[in-house]
Amino acid sequence: MTVLREGYAPATFWRDAIAGLTVAIVALPLAMALGIASGASPDKGLVTAVVAGFLISALGGSRVQVGGPTGAFVVVIFNVIAQHGYDGLLVATLLAGLILIAAGVFRLGRLIKYIPHPVVTGFTAGIAVIIASSQVKDFLGLAIDKVPADFIPKWQAYLGAISTIHAATVAVGAGALAIIIVLRKFAPKLPGFLIAVVVSSVAVAVLKLPVDTIGSRFPDIPAGLPMPALPAISLAKLNAVLPSAFTIAFLAGIEALLSAVVADGMAGTRHRSNQELIGQGVANLGSALFGGLPATGAIARTATNIRSGAKTPVAGIMHAVFLLLFVVFGVKLMAFVPMTALAAILFMVAWGMSEYERFIALLRMPNSDRAVLLLTFGLTVLVDLTVAIGVGVTLASLLFMTHMAETVEVDASGTQDPDVDSEDVHQRDALPAGVEVFRITGPFFFGVAGELLDTLRRVGQSPRVIILRMRLVPLLDASGVQALGEFIEQAHIAGAQVVLSGVQQQPKTMLERVRLGGHSDKLFYAADFANAQALALRLLESPEPPRP
Repeated sequence: MTVLREGYAPATFWRDAIAGLTVAIVALPLAMALGIASGASPDKGLVTAVVAGFLISALGGSRVQVGGPTGAFVVVIFNVIAQHGYDGLLVATLLAGLILIAAGVFRLGRLIKYIPHPVVTGFTAGIAVIIASSQVKDFLGLAIDKVPADFIPKWQAYLGAISTIHAATVAVGAGALAIIIVLRKFAPKLPGFLIAVVVSSVAVAVLKLPVDTIGSRFPDIPAGLPMPALPAISLAKLNAVLPSAFTIAFLAGIEALLSAVVADGMAGTRHRSNQELIGQGVANLGSALFGGLPATGAIARTATNIRSGAKTPVAGIMHAVFLLLFVVFGVKLMAFVPMTALAAILFMVAWGMSEYERFIALLRMPNSDRAVLLLTFGLTVLVDLTVAIGVGVTLASLLFMTHMAETVEVDASGTQDPDVDSEDVHQRDALPAGVEVFRITGPFFFGVAGELLDTLRRVGQSPRVIILRMRLVPLLDASGVQALGEFIEQAHIAGAQVVLSGVQQQPKTMLERVRLGGHSDKLFYAADFANAQALALRLLESPEPPRP
């Protein structure tokens, strides 16, 4: 609607249509490959690219975002299908869509950016390793009836069947991989994936090579889109797939917003994060109703869209239209595509996902960042993506709070800081006996709340007035409020009154919520340290608490 209000000229439509066709050419083999890698079938990947791709472009918050199935979902989808069947995946995708819509409605889009960078890099690199590992059988033509799902047993099976490598399969796969690499280096504007698929398919058909193809693996691929329908839903199934639904929603939100940020940088646009989440949610609902896979914004396809001249969401819509034409009229051509060529495509997808340069750069970071990165990576590969994300985010949060706690100071030394303004003079200069002063620096949250009470205990003989200088406290959380309240109460029991100096707005608002925001016989406020000193003298001279 925004684009239509601004005016939409035929020349703009032509540029969008060309960009949409270009992206569709890139997305076609990729959607088939991701559908197969996910444990489904190639038509499921295409249905997802058509339905979700259309809805993401039409309803999302980015002008040039292109969506569809992505490598980030492969591991989750495969595990959900293995545990709960394809109906279970559809239910999980429906739930994920609702979660994303709720996240957008409640304006949670901005929270995604707080996911720690080592966690994102760790699980995407882990997913890349799993995707590449899952394609070894098809690339080498190994004679294995059923490949184990877990990483270590999978490679044990590969090594056990190493003598069954099929030379023709390896030759076709290596040729497809070489085409992609060479074109990416010397002719990056050409659709390397599609060219590799076409060349390898023609070679297998003309030379009559005994190589597995999509047709031999999936002989009954339907043409066109299925009719929308709800999957079988029960309370037990909802409970069973709910954790997977949250993982799908999390991955969809992360990748979509990361892709939208990349698009903003390339196209000079500005996305609306909450609307993007709503669009992603509707797209996943639509994909599930048509029997498709989870979907999100795809960074590589979005970048291709921008480089091809896309100006509006119409380009992403046209990409879905062109894919739909193939699904309706060209689905029989899929039967000739060699499985080893799709494995080569997924090797390149995994290489792109690995972000090896960023991974290596993070290994040069402090030990805490390295620990989060490697733990998330290891858990993703060896255990489970949901566990990896949960543990990674939890560990990163704990380490962050530890670092923050180390930066907060409760200073009773009186040392002057040359970087602060005139309020921060030597704290005890000219202070009368019976007055103690502490300066708190940094956010006062639950990680450091106990430090204030420990400081009071270390003072020894209780003073009659305690000044807490809080001008450098920008944040006070519930635990900080609780600790401050206990400090005031303990000081009162010991016969001391507390003066808070230079309190900022956020801490003052928090104190007001627990009725500590005004003057009392225990607590007083002063605008700055000079006023706090004057107030302390009045408190010392008066047997009764003076009126401020």
